[in-house]
Amino acid sequence: MLVGVLGLAALSGCDGDERRPATLQRATKSNHPKTAQFTVAATGDFLLHRILIDQAASDARGRKRGGYDFMPMLARLNPVISRADLGICHVETPLARRSGPFSGYPAFNSPPQIVDAIRGLGYDSCSTASNHSIDQGEPGVRRTLDALDKAGVRHAGTARSAAEAKKTNLLDVKGVKVAHLSYTYGTNGIPKPSGKPWLVNDGLDPARILADAARAKRSGADIVMVSLHWGEEYQHEATPEQRRLAATLLRSRDVDLILGDHAHVVQPFERINGKWVVYGMGNQVANPVANIQATHEGLVALVAFTWDARERRWKEKPSFVPTLVAPGPPIRLRTLVRGDSADQAAIDDTTRVVRSLGFKVPDASDQVTSVKLQRPGRR
Repeated sequence: MLVGVLGLAALSGCDGDERRPATLQRATKSNHPKTAQFTVAATGDFLLHRILIDQAASDARGRKRGGYDFMPMLARLNPVISRADLGICHVETPLARRSGPFSGYPAFNSPPQIVDAIRGLGYDSCSTASNHSIDQGEPGVRRTLDALDKAGVRHAGTARSAAEAKKTNLLDVKGVKVAHLSYTYGTNGIPKPSGKPWLVNDGLDPARILADAARAKRSGADIVMVSLHWGEEYQHEATPEQRRLAATLLRSRDVDLILGDHAHVVQPFERINGKWVVYGMGNQVANPVANIQATHEGLVALVAFTWDARERRWKEKPSFVPTLVAPGPPIRLRTLVRGDSADQAAIDDTTRVVRSLGFKVPDASDQVTSVKLQRPGRR
């Protein structure tokens, strides 16, 4: 349990619309859940540009190893992700064979060694539906899911068969059944192979998403979390389309939390019907010397779910940890801490955006340094 970081989310309120919602998620079973609280840590796009691949190769050589090692670049995430009860990432780009060849933008083909780091950092499930999902066609989808399966990391959003696409990604979190679903707005105009519509969940059709969420609840899910690849790139504001879709989904008792990716910059949090949408978590890691400064800033979204025995429903409390990809050399992802003058501008930028819809979501950055690093692969 992420006591140092997520304890703040569990104990602190978030100002904004605190009116009692018309419908709230209640337990799918009549008995009390096996735990009274569980915690979630989620992050944005792993967007592996060529410069990051080269850094991973350099870090592997520095450890007198061959290949690619992404852990030194990402190690600062471990104290946050590994202590949460459920860690969720977003694998935006398809994975290649371990020997390559590799490529960055515009048609990504990324080192599967990133999955070694994903597992080592403590992630449990990753969304894989993105506009780059089929950059390498069906073989890229298969390689990506094969690599995640081999590492024991669950996934949602792409599939290797029609049968797999129909399965619900259902995780057991301290006895609570949590479903993780994933969808993308499109695939950059790349058509799916004929007869294989199941390859990636593209098109943000609310009826389809709600039908999948309802099926997940019927399958035993107590909580349904939906990852959405959506929004306008490089724009902090949630688009009207994002806000309408979020409102539609969160009005349903079958969707409990929305986690957004794709914009490559941080977007706001919003409370709707007593539940939360994180419109955009920014890049978790991407080229730190390209595009605007905001694309180097991201966050870890933290959500504590607490069972209210009197009302017989789950309540959610969010917080966040700002992050920054520092160009170095070497390139390193940093979790940011208030009080460090070098970090303050990025923290202020992220905080302003997160709270821009009027919800004073707590910043948990001052809690991170007190969390002891754990040995990777704790779950």
